[in-house]
Amino acid sequence: MEKTQTIQTERVHSLLFLFLEWFFYDVPKGILKAFWNFLRFYFNYFSIPLLLKTLFSPWRRYRWSYGRGFDLKRYLSTALSNAISRLLGAFIRILTIFIGLVFEVLILAAGVIVFCGWFLLPILLVSSLYFGLRLLIG
Repeated sequence: MEKTQTIQTERVHSLLFLFLEWFFYDVPKGILKAFWNFLRFYFNYFSIPLLLKTLFSPWRRYRWSYGRGFDLKRYLSTALSNAISRLLGAFIRILTIFIGLVFEVLILAAGVIVFCGWFLLPILLVSSLYFGLRLLIG
């Protein structure tokens, strides 16, 4: 009888430790890994490193040629057109980078909420049971 009780106690302790390991180590690790993957995905989806490297490149590679010979009017017109193309490219790239960074911040905030919420679930469960039983009883 003594040996059976010891085995059952060991199983309960083992199960308790397995649950605690799962709840406090495995799942939080998985949550952090999932949100890290989300952050990496959107960072690459919005091509933030590439957009920073090509920030002042012409928009859609629209460039005008200066042509042969020297004509001041044509030279200034072409230079202005190329400058406008570069400024338009920079504006759209900055806007895209900004939107990408907003998404990153939103995902980071959601990750913090989910991560902290995971640890609040047991408290929420116990308090819900307590208040539910209190409503039923009296």
